Amino acid sequence: MAVKNRFAELHDEIRAWRQDFHQYPEIMFETHRTAGIVKDRLKEFGVDEVVSGIGRTGIVGIIHGTQRASGRVIGLRADMDALPMQEATNLPYASKTDGAMHACGHDGHTAMLLGAAKYLAETRQFDGTVALIFQPAEEGGGGGKEMCDDGMMERFGIQEVYAMHNWPGLAEGQFSIRSGAFFAAADRVSIIIKGQGGHAAKPHSTVDPTVIASHVILALQSIASRNVDPMEHVVVSITSFETSSKAYNVIPDEVELRGTIRTMLPEVRMLAEQRIKDIARLNAEAYGAAAEINYMRGYPVMVNSEIQTNYATEIAENISGSCLEADAIMGSEDFSYMLEERPGAYILLGNGEDSEQVHTVHYDFNDEIIPAGCSWFSEIAEQRMPLEC
Repeated sequence: MAVKNRFAELHDEIRAWRQDFHQYPEIMFETHRTAGIVKDRLKEFGVDEVVSGIGRTGIVGIIHGTQRASGRVIGLRADMDALPMQEATNLPYASKTDGAMHACGHDGHTAMLLGAAKYLAETRQFDGTVALIFQPAEEGGGGGKEMCDDGMMERFGIQEVYAMHNWPGLAEGQFSIRSGAFFAAADRVSIIIKGQGGHAAKPHSTVDPTVIASHVILALQSIASRNVDPMEHVVVSITSFETSSKAYNVIPDEVELRGTIRTMLPEVRMLAEQRIKDIARLNAEAYGAAAEINYMRGYPVMVNSEIQTNYATEIAENISGSCLEADAIMGSEDFSYMLEERPGAYILLGNGEDSEQVHTVHYDFNDEIIPAGCSWFSEIAEQRMPLEC
């Protein structure tokens, strides 16, 4: 099978789309320009139906195959949004939007799915229907959930759904995947320790929330080391420590801690939430203070279905020669919402072993992997819905 020749022909055109998206990044649900271009391109390609406004600014394009006797409908998803970061690549196509950057490669994902859409609309060598899903707000906004909540799966009759993400550190064009739990659930927590402030020279007359908060941070690490089976996954990270006073000589009244909790199993997720609440509250009470805890559930665990993972793996092997077994990843991904509604698979495509990591100011999507990504999307449609001979 290998990479389709058509994508070698289209490579420069798809690269130009990608670099244009890169110059004009849009954050969260504000993907108006990107969605508009996607909509116009799909119409130019002769896609049978283009629907906008799903999940606020999401787009779905429908392509019917030469045959439709199978009744099968396969969803292919790409994310469109960028991150609130200041780019520092100095590339000729670097972001022109202050404080916004395509630092995760969603510009590449969108361009690759558009490339696959152009090919599939030209050839239609499949028995069934392809639903092209262009999603906003993957980066923390839950755009995938909003598209599902808008009834996308039912409206278009989607039966299986597939997605791809570029992966720095993995060899250029190399695929990697795992069945089952793949990306972690990611929750957030805010803990406000309420004490009694005062002069730094008289700590005995205060209930110092900075000391209490420090004990809470250390105690929270016992969740991973002493509460959860070492063979299971949990990461508790307190990433922000903010006092209500910035003065050198004032003990504050309050301290707010913020952080994330990442887990792979529902029971571990529940345990971590309860332990965080108990540790914060009881430590605060022990020192004569109070704790206000706001635990916010985020993206669920992203779980690849075994059967669909096998299909995705076989196609990847035929394109690049191999498909590696991926490790479980403690990052989160809102494609998890779509996989909760339909069976499917999410695969990684190597951005290069020396590629800058995603979510850094020097990252850039590797345009050389475009033909492999387009081929994988296209082959999912053609191999899962083969024409009768």
